[in-house]
Amino acid sequence: QVQLVESGGGLVQAGGTLTLSCTASGSRFNINAMGWYRQSPGNQRELVAEMTSNWLTNYADSVKGRFTISRDNAKNTVTLRMNILKPEDTAVYYCHAVSILHYWGQGTQVTVSS
Repeated sequence: QVQLVESGGGLVQAGGTLTLSCTASGSRFNINAMGWYRQSPGNQRELVAEMTSNWLTNYADSVKGRFTISRDNAKNTVTLRMNILKPEDTAVYYCHAVSILHYWGQGTQVTVSS
């Protein structure tokens, strides 16, 4: 059973920076894609950014140019650096990993005050 452990959420003022990290453990198979989704109250969970094991990336239009995803395949770790944060970035951020199955972290709250 794959476990995803997240860290780095918190409260920040608009224009500030936060970095989220997630480490996967317990996988018997290669982890293909790793990344981050988010969900705010009343909204569906949405992709923020994801990176495949061969370094291909996919970003939500709303975060392009502000967020950067990086990955350490040897450590099964994915990091999301979030710059120029906006109040609309406020959400619970979930780490996501794809191996044989899809796996989710427990979520970490990111709150951006105006």
